Amino acid sequence: MSQTSPRNFTLFCFFLFSLISLCTATQQNDNTKIEGMFVFGSSLVDNGNNNFLPNSIAKVNYFPYGIDFPLGPSGRFTNGKNVIDLLGEKLNLSDYIPPFSDPSTDGSKIVNGVNFASGGSGILDNTGAVAGNVISLNQQIRNFEEYTLPELEMQWGNKSKEILPQFLFLIGSGGNDYSLNYFMGLSNSTNTSIEAFTANLITTLGHHLMRLYNLGASKFVLMAINPNGCSPMAKARVPTREGCIQTLNRAIHMFNAKLRNLVDTIRTQMPGSNLVFVNSYKVIMDIIRHPISKGFVDAKNACCEISKISEGGNGVLCKRGGSICENREEYVFFDGLHPTEAVNVVIANKAFASKFKLEVYPFNIYDLSQM
Repeated sequence: MSQTSPRNFTLFCFFLFSLISLCTATQQNDNTKIEGMFVFGSSLVDNGNNNFLPNSIAKVNYFPYGIDFPLGPSGRFTNGKNVIDLLGEKLNLSDYIPPFSDPSTDGSKIVNGVNFASGGSGILDNTGAVAGNVISLNQQIRNFEEYTLPELEMQWGNKSKEILPQFLFLIGSGGNDYSLNYFMGLSNSTNTSIEAFTANLITTLGHHLMRLYNLGASKFVLMAINPNGCSPMAKARVPTREGCIQTLNRAIHMFNAKLRNLVDTIRTQMPGSNLVFVNSYKVIMDIIRHPISKGFVDAKNACCEISKISEGGNGVLCKRGGSICENREEYVFFDGLHPTEAVNVVIANKAFASKFKLEVYPFNIYDLSQM
């Protein structure tokens, strides 16, 4: 009698579990009660806003970005769909969430939400200055309040506090505040401890959530910062080190722990609100530590050829016309920092349907959509 190898058995179990999760999620998303999403944050959730910004170097409107996306290069920092696209599908939204900066994003196009996120931006206003022109989280919320909200009220024929409880407000920001701010010596960080810097980020983010709540928002999704210390970019900057850059990961882990706590503390200040913390840090670290059992092969290298700093690049983004891996579904990282669509699928599935509180807290997005 032939015996099944441990690796084949593990892959079979992974496939079976994924199939069960997919069937459950498919059954669930027929019943969601969400009209749309408003998205704020950085490159992990940016749907193309930076394409329309003059003097911004944080643009990915070229191949190989979008090589697996139905519309081609669109400004998404991955090979295919990002987490926002995938969650939109699960919520039965009729189309992709349009970017705010696109001049055509107005009228009936905004009735299912708008994406305000900007690659390179952060929670702090001065984060991302090295990327040229980016839109800070503060300005993103201002754009929502001053431009989109009046138009939305006109389209719906109702006041914002009657409309917005039907929408998810997703915020994915913070990673650049470390990579492109604190660890680059900005924000007087040489005189600020990492603990004080992180506390300030959480306090500032809390103020932003209160701004949205006072406008009528009540359903929030807060995305953790990914383990950027394990990215090809971070490891390339410290080539003598083996494994992940723990200094960066420890700072991110501290932020994520405080962000999870914020879910409980701020809810008492926002009666009627509900918040979900999505621990994408854990989801990605689980893949990095056990890639084969999660259906991946390469958890260390970028799928695309990276533009080197010596060549005028930034060590993060794919090189225009550069080479690209063929087995993209087996890679964790598409470029020097951002995950592949395959990883985004795992994150979106977990965010939407996981019952494991170390992955989503205190409940998943499907449960949030029913409230």
